[in-house]
Amino acid sequence: MTTSPPPGRRRFVQGLAAGGALAALGGWRVALAREHTAPAAELRGTEFHLEIGETPVNFTGAARIGTTVNGQLPAPLLRWREGDTVTLHVTNRLREQTSIHWHGILLPTEMDGVPGLSFPGIDPGQTFTYRFDVRQSGTYWYHSHSGFQEQTGLYGAIVIDPRHRDPIASDRDYTVLLSDWTDEDPMRLFNKLKVMPDYYNRIQPSIQSLAADAREKGWRGALSERLMWEQMRMNPSDLADVSGSTYTFLTNGATPAGNWTGLFQPGERMRLRFINGSAMTYFDVRIPGLRMTVVAADGQDVRPVDVEEFRIGVAETYDVIVEPREARAYTIFSQAMDRSGYARATLAPRAGMQAEVPAVDRVQLLGMMDMGMAHDMGGGHDMAGMQDGAAAGAMNHAAMAGMDHGGVHGSGAEQGGMIEVRHPYAAERGVGNSMLPDVVSTRLDDPGVGLRDNGRRVLTYADLRSMREPDDNRPPSREIELHLTGNMERYMWSFNGVKFSDAKPIVLRYGERVRFVLVNDTMMTHPIHLHGLWSDLESPDGAFQVRKHTITLNPAQRLSYRVSADARGHWAYHCHLLYHMEAGMFRAVVVE
Repeated sequence: MTTSPPPGRRRFVQGLAAGGALAALGGWRVALAREHTAPAAELRGTEFHLEIGETPVNFTGAARIGTTVNGQLPAPLLRWREGDTVTLHVTNRLREQTSIHWHGILLPTEMDGVPGLSFPGIDPGQTFTYRFDVRQSGTYWYHSHSGFQEQTGLYGAIVIDPRHRDPIASDRDYTVLLSDWTDEDPMRLFNKLKVMPDYYNRIQPSIQSLAADAREKGWRGALSERLMWEQMRMNPSDLADVSGSTYTFLTNGATPAGNWTGLFQPGERMRLRFINGSAMTYFDVRIPGLRMTVVAADGQDVRPVDVEEFRIGVAETYDVIVEPREARAYTIFSQAMDRSGYARATLAPRAGMQAEVPAVDRVQLLGMMDMGMAHDMGGGHDMAGMQDGAAAGAMNHAAMAGMDHGGVHGSGAEQGGMIEVRHPYAAERGVGNSMLPDVVSTRLDDPGVGLRDNGRRVLTYADLRSMREPDDNRPPSREIELHLTGNMERYMWSFNGVKFSDAKPIVLRYGERVRFVLVNDTMMTHPIHLHGLWSDLESPDGAFQVRKHTITLNPAQRLSYRVSADARGHWAYHCHLLYHMEAGMFRAVVVE
């Protein structure tokens, strides 16, 4: 194991400022610590006027410029009603083109908000009017699809009330919008990643970590493991491209010091609508002392499941119910997957109360399973049993005996619940992919690296079951397989080894039902989002399990989901890690 680095001066400075958008009167001003107890600014109705501009902000003690909606970061919460027609007039006050994408919302392709694909974008000084019928209810969000504006603040929550009585009753209803902020220019950050992809990784293997491993497994085992990683040019601490070394993690626009607070009275039933509006950060969320009942995923009601912790991928949403019985404060603790920092908020009976903030968990490194090897299905990294100098692609087939994590049907030979991968795409073997796993598995019951065997009840995709089946639940007539590919040394990301600029669109026939099969060739976790169409995740035996708009894949994981091509037009399909999408993990889906 590797421990997280101690907080540096940047983290200390961050603790001095609550953060937020500032008035520009009198020039730059440092944000004063203040209580964030009021709900986010909320706009209700059927007609909205949204103005995108630049606003001074300060989250770390250093003044910066944020991209805001109506001068707010995050953007105002939009509250709609199922069955209404909404009209949104979006005016661009920036010096560059902008856009808004309504994430997870079913709408006509020209209203989807992806410049160059579904509409031309909004030029400086221009107003674009979005108008569409609201055909769903639940928790969603919106964000820019132009450049890196999402990173600089252009994102906000959407809550859609159902046409009829909401089956999920609650006394209080809060959105909890998680995000990551950097004082750096996102383009400069992106260029750093292209030159030195592990620039922000502060948990690199070291002499100290080697000595710690030797105490666990002996010097021979520790050296064997380190040599293997070196020969494969892989890094077991490759958990996140961008870390808390530059990021400040926010809850509803407040830093941990700002401590956004949601008020309650003991005995009340509270609905918390968690949204991951970050650019690059997976969060592991828990509220020590409170059980959370997950009741919705990506806006869709699911069979209630009680958990102590859940991982929320970039662009995913989860609704949970909590029922605090005691008149005390509770911490909403959302730690980054790489344990480089956390977002923090509070639930309390009155403003100003605080609860203890947990220590960040120890870092859990990637293991054999994450590399597409079957030697260690426990998720750890004990590789002492491997021969010295094991090469990439080596695996222990004997370790697969008796394993049954469930494998989906399709290409690949299943062995004991695993699937031996056949890599059918020539480009996938090229420079655009530095890792070719030998085996993958569905393992919907795997919470992911960092959460395995941590002693808490952690949500997994195996727990998620939609309350009702899709109206169109036909078996698919054909299958489309896509491999998530990347070369971390060159910071290249793609599908099937082909970046977006060189790829042909995926063409679907209107009305058909298609199975998408995703295979994660990489050692990183990816959130994959298909615009305009629902993704009906399948169970290991091929049955419908849960409906989502964003699906997370762990390393060396293979998932399948069905898509009904029921909306004509051009739709974006991409990894929702902003810098991965910008680097090429993006495709166009055309329904004709």
